[in-house]
Amino acid sequence: MDTDEFTLPKEVIDCLQNARRVVVLTGAGISAESGVPTFRDAQTGLWAKYDPQELATPQAFRNNPKLVWEWYAWRRDLIRSVSPNPGHLALARFEKKVPVFTVITQNVDGLHQIAGSQNVYELHGNILRFRCSKEGNTITEWIETDDVPPRCPNCGGFIRPDVVWFGEDLPSMTFSNAIRASQNCDLFLTVGTSGIVHPAASLPLAALDKGAMTVEINPNPTPLSTWMTHNLRGPAGIVLPALYNATWPTDNQAAC
Repeated sequence: MDTDEFTLPKEVIDCLQNARRVVVLTGAGISAESGVPTFRDAQTGLWAKYDPQELATPQAFRNNPKLVWEWYAWRRDLIRSVSPNPGHLALARFEKKVPVFTVITQNVDGLHQIAGSQNVYELHGNILRFRCSKEGNTITEWIETDDVPPRCPNCGGFIRPDVVWFGEDLPSMTFSNAIRASQNCDLFLTVGTSGIVHPAASLPLAALDKGAMTVEINPNPTPLSTWMTHNLRGPAGIVLPALYNATWPTDNQAAC
């Protein structure tokens, strides 16, 4: 696909160029373009016989912490082997142009930060971080032993991935900040998200309700599509760089 296959509405370009506050909600689609398997696509090889919804729960970790830890270790290795794609990089460039630019992500891979984005709200945590399963505090280092999972150096409890499992609440402060940003933005972009995972799917509607322009960037329609001000059909890695180039064309001339 090339940029001739979709149209960038002048209204979107003008809004982005003049916006004081922009919010972007990203989902699995943008990471899939980097080669990160979606939640279910990760079930291959030795893990094909497991239902991810049965592994990503507090109950699964209590019943078989070793199995859950090893599944997440395998997924971390997959993520460490990939890099941000042009969509991630374009969003990091947007942040330098817009006075208040916020990325709200449902992804746990940290690719936005690797790409250079600074203001990122991670609704579902980060698979590359760890916390104590008993005390909840962040763990950055521990003594290596034969224990799998490793033990918290403070209390001896098992260390777990710092992600949100099925049945757990989103981090309250993070989600409150995400709602506040959504309700106060001029432009809201939803990128590579299915539009079916709540409460994240409610954020673009909160922005729309407050008068923001809402734009969906996705190869395929989603349940949110009919509510959006504009729909740009295409992958993030093509549409976002094209949107940046159309909004700030002189940057490209300077780079030539």
